[in-house]
Amino acid sequence: MTQPVSSHQTSTDLLVLHALRCTGFSGPAAMAAVTGLSESDVESELIDLAVAGLVNHTSGDFGGWGLTDAGRAADAARITDELETAGARTAVTAAFERFLVLNPELLDLCTAWQMRPTDGAMTMNDHSDFAYDDRVLNRFTEFHRRAEPVCAELSAALSRFGRYPVRLGNALARAKAGELEYVTDSTTSYHTVWFQLHEDLLATLGIPRH
Repeated sequence: MTQPVSSHQTSTDLLVLHALRCTGFSGPAAMAAVTGLSESDVESELIDLAVAGLVNHTSGDFGGWGLTDAGRAADAARITDELETAGARTAVTAAFERFLVLNPELLDLCTAWQMRPTDGAMTMNDHSDFAYDDRVLNRFTEFHRRAEPVCAELSAALSRFGRYPVRLGNALARAKAGELEYVTDSTTSYHTVWFQLHEDLLATLGIPRH
């Protein structure tokens, strides 16, 4: 699906800063996938942001780059300024309202993927019933068709939202090709990308998560 082109382009340092706000701790490779930047560009921006005191790096198996308190405050201020400068608040708010209509359905689909009825009771889906999985994946495909216009509205308002339909589409395609972890169980799964879009919308509009 061709996405409308927004006239507003987000600076690369803000792309990286805000991606960390929406994803939590991440490495350069993951950040490159989220932002659409090259891994080397992400690393360069992370170093500059670290010098500015906006991000820091935690070592270890579960470490990575993350925002400092100053980075979180800077991101909130810059994202609000971007939204107002682009005159995009009305469009993003309208798209967010449509997102909220879809969100419960996505959560139900994820539950249907993880659990299935067996002998009248809900059990963990071990994915041995291929017909059942195909039915759920077909429902994901139909859901994605209805989510695409919402993503298009967001992409037209602010160009940085254009990565979400690409990432959602890739996750769905890989799941349908047999990589089942791309439905709910991967850091790049459909569910994870949708959750990050939700976080992004809340952060962009300054709405606290309840």
